[in-house]
Amino acid sequence: MTAPAEQGGRLAGPLSTSVGNLCHRLQSQVSARTAAGFAEVMRRLGAPLQVAVAGRIKSGKSTLVNALIGRRVAPTDVGECTRLVTRFQYGTVDRVEVVFLDGRKQVLPFAPDGSIPAELGVNIDEVSHLEAYLTNAVLQGMTVIDTPGLGSLDAASVSRTEELLGAAKHRKGEDGDEEGSDELDDTSRNAVAGAEAVLYVVTQGVRADDQQALAAFTAATASREAGPVNAIAVLNKADTIAPESVDGAGDDVWKAATMLAEKQAATLKPRVADVLPVIGLLAESAESGAFTSADADALRQLSEVDGASLETMLISADIFTTWECDVPSGIRLRLLEKLDLYGIRSAIDAIRAEPELTAGALRRKLLDASGLAAVRARLAMVFAARADGIKAAAALASVTALAHASGDPAERQRVHDAIEVLLAKPEAHQLRLLEALTLVASGAVDMPEDLAEEVLRVGSNADIGAQLGMPGRPRPELAAYALERAGWWRSFASFGATPAQSRVAHVVHRAYFLIWQQIRTDSPAG
Repeated sequence: MTAPAEQGGRLAGPLSTSVGNLCHRLQSQVSARTAAGFAEVMRRLGAPLQVAVAGRIKSGKSTLVNALIGRRVAPTDVGECTRLVTRFQYGTVDRVEVVFLDGRKQVLPFAPDGSIPAELGVNIDEVSHLEAYLTNAVLQGMTVIDTPGLGSLDAASVSRTEELLGAAKHRKGEDGDEEGSDELDDTSRNAVAGAEAVLYVVTQGVRADDQQALAAFTAATASREAGPVNAIAVLNKADTIAPESVDGAGDDVWKAATMLAEKQAATLKPRVADVLPVIGLLAESAESGAFTSADADALRQLSEVDGASLETMLISADIFTTWECDVPSGIRLRLLEKLDLYGIRSAIDAIRAEPELTAGALRRKLLDASGLAAVRARLAMVFAARADGIKAAAALASVTALAHASGDPAERQRVHDAIEVLLAKPEAHQLRLLEALTLVASGAVDMPEDLAEEVLRVGSNADIGAQLGMPGRPRPELAAYALERAGWWRSFASFGATPAQSRVAHVVHRAYFLIWQQIRTDSPAG
């Protein structure tokens, strides 16, 4: 039997390694079909974290994907490709693979402009999804999955997206029989095929179906809903928010977007760790090379237009492109397509403040104005720093689902016992904490609001100061507080908690105690 380290790439950390070893040991003790499922779980454990970018149609998902990757590769205009799930992953040769529903694959080159071809030349109804391989450093640590809009009128596109996000129901064959095959059936495949984390894109209004989509999103199976460990949201098109529509924003567009994002975070809580404002178009243009020195020259020329005329031009896109000006209308239209009015204004303000600004420096200022850096930092904190725990938890959920689908009570019990042995180890406590957080976040265990907030804080942050709600405080102070809270949660578990609350409380007590131990171990005097 092949060891887990040989089945895929580099594992995310010790928890993923432990789960991989568990799958490896169990393969000889389960049916051939379940063993095939475990092999797929091990392969995914060795792959980069799978992050789905999801949201409603017209929310700017593909534009944001391009910004994150740093290349204008995902199609943003409505066409064949925007109806398909596309997985962007690292490869040594740039290529696109069309994956058909029957398992066939067809390799295509990228279009001359470096993007996925607008027309695939195949019957799209026969296509499962696209695999895009790029020699891109970002994708070495994260596979980015672009999904069709969840508000699409195209039922097939919605179905593909829901299946990718884990919202699709598990299916059986026409006769309902799942026995007698050593291949992965639909139930088993769905159990291991879901994305492990989600970046959910919203615009100004959070709708009921946004909440439903987040509730339906699962890491590997419908038993694990999205939560602050594996989901964050971005408020895209932040530049389109009217400041006067947000109390207290004054005339500051970015302040209005930040305040609205905070309100949306409260609405979507506890489904997401945070909501961050971003201007996807500005980020894409600045990061993908679309913004050129010719664009900078045109903006420099516009900066010389008198103030009153420029203010009039920036009222609307129509006025901006039709107003009489030394900069040709076609060039202004190109700037509008790349930066929109907010980006154009930001660039002109920057040039007026620093007349000697180079094209490269102006591009960096536009990138700063887009908010992409904060999104990347949050992705790193919520996803990258916790990839080991996220992937291991998703893998265990898949293992549990596979055992349940086997229909063999003895096999199910064997797998259950092996998982319990794994979770009893001190190094696996992070998985217990993620489980407790999910129970509280989903409402499966009812906790007083202040205690629920504490569980979410401890379980959904990677930084110790953030976990304790005391960022930047001295180490001795953090250690003392962690020990104090450990004692409190231990008392709560024994006195006053319901049985369900007590199970969560014991996990939180242990988490605080381990934080205290870590601080003492890491301290110079420790």
